[in-house]
Amino acid sequence: MADLDDNGHELRGGLRYPWPQAPDSGQVREVAPGVWWLRMPLPFRLDHINLYLLRDTDGWVAVDTGMNTDQSREVWERVFSEVCDGLPLVAVVCTHFHSDHAGVAAWLSQRFHCPVYMTVSEFQSLHVKFPADQPPGWDFLDFYRKAGVGDEQSGEMFAVMSNAHFLPAPLNHFRRLQEGSCLHIGGRTWQVVIGRGHSPEHACLYAADDDLLISGDQVLPRITSTVGVHATEPLANPLRDWLDSIERLRRLPDSVLVLPAHERPFFNLHQRLDQLEAHHHGHLALLLANCDEPRTALELMAVLFPRLSGRFDELMALGETLAHANYLVAEGSLVRDEDRGRYRYRSAVRGACAVTPLKVF
Repeated sequence: MADLDDNGHELRGGLRYPWPQAPDSGQVREVAPGVWWLRMPLPFRLDHINLYLLRDTDGWVAVDTGMNTDQSREVWERVFSEVCDGLPLVAVVCTHFHSDHAGVAAWLSQRFHCPVYMTVSEFQSLHVKFPADQPPGWDFLDFYRKAGVGDEQSGEMFAVMSNAHFLPAPLNHFRRLQEGSCLHIGGRTWQVVIGRGHSPEHACLYAADDDLLISGDQVLPRITSTVGVHATEPLANPLRDWLDSIERLRRLPDSVLVLPAHERPFFNLHQRLDQLEAHHHGHLALLLANCDEPRTALELMAVLFPRLSGRFDELMALGETLAHANYLVAEGSLVRDEDRGRYRYRSAVRGACAVTPLKVF
């Protein structure tokens, strides 16, 4: 039986959970006046995403959308008839571009002729897609070769990324969100707080007067958001962005009710930020401890993630491994050498250049 505090909130892992269970798949629960938690099913192991419906004066605002699947559209149709009281969506807000958050934004916008709000970097990233009807390009294969992955395995990874589940419907318009933007919805003001690392310019929504934070994937309980490097930007340093964002989020009060995109709403924001920071510093220390001899990213992946199941897990794990390796290279703790078409990482000699100079042809 779970421990409870004086308010009857479940205590688990240093966090407080006001609701012992999530709504059933496709169902809703009111978590604050005019704020409804919608549990949308997903077609893989992480089997849900939390969406939020905000009651406005003459309709509803949807925060995130679910994936571009018939199942998502079926759930939305049921919500329109059973929850929305015949009132339309008047806007859609996408915290970021990932397919479970923006998959049917275009469909919702077209259905209700309503605007879609997101940051400019997320809108641009939404339109960077792998050509599903073509074989993987040289740049994709080169990225994974340098990480130590063979072409056959890379092709299977490409097939996973080209799955229609991961391809949001095209969106031809948006209204820009940026740090400090305010959305006035149903008499409540939501301020945009930007986080980075999981995605380029992730928009969280903070209602100061009501102590509410819709955190998207920027802060999750128990599980950690993916912070990865991918073929589109091979030398990126998203972990630096992620850790910087943790420090910025500490400016928000610890008292907020965090409404995350996965699992259950919770209290104790600062405790969770401490846990996320410690998690990544632990991975950095483990990776560094295993680089006395040069190792490829694929070899280091087996150190950080010894138990994986399938190509999708490998994609995520390799991206995370590279994020930690690139961070340590940028900090001067690792050296990245190119050897016979592979990048190999080794502990840096004090005073040495940590990055092999880029070749310009």
